[in-house]
Amino acid sequence: MSEGSRRIAAERQRQIEVERWTAEHDDAHSNGCLAAAAAAYALRVASTEAQCDNWTTTYGAMAESVWPFDEDWWKPSSDPVRDLERAGALIAAEIDRLLRAAR
Repeated sequence: MSEGSRRIAAERQRQIEVERWTAEHDDAHSNGCLAAAAAAYALRVASTEAQCDNWTTTYGAMAESVWPFDEDWWKPSSDPVRDLERAGALIAAEIDRLLRAAR
């Protein structure tokens, strides 16, 4: 397993064990919220890594506009790797939710 994959798996485990985001909790978000939250964190990284001010502004605004939850839960980091760990873990949660829903 790559380091990135390991970090994403560790963050997903932290979300489950520390935040208590269980499968039942995730299943209540059947409207794409988990995927949108992942996109928001990924766009945040895109905004900090962009080499053009126009893209930095555009991606930053998009990140905040697609965040699906209360703003108190929006916790971007100054570390882009940390935000990508969160994004990946949220994608994993959404994949699991979709697979459960298809059963």
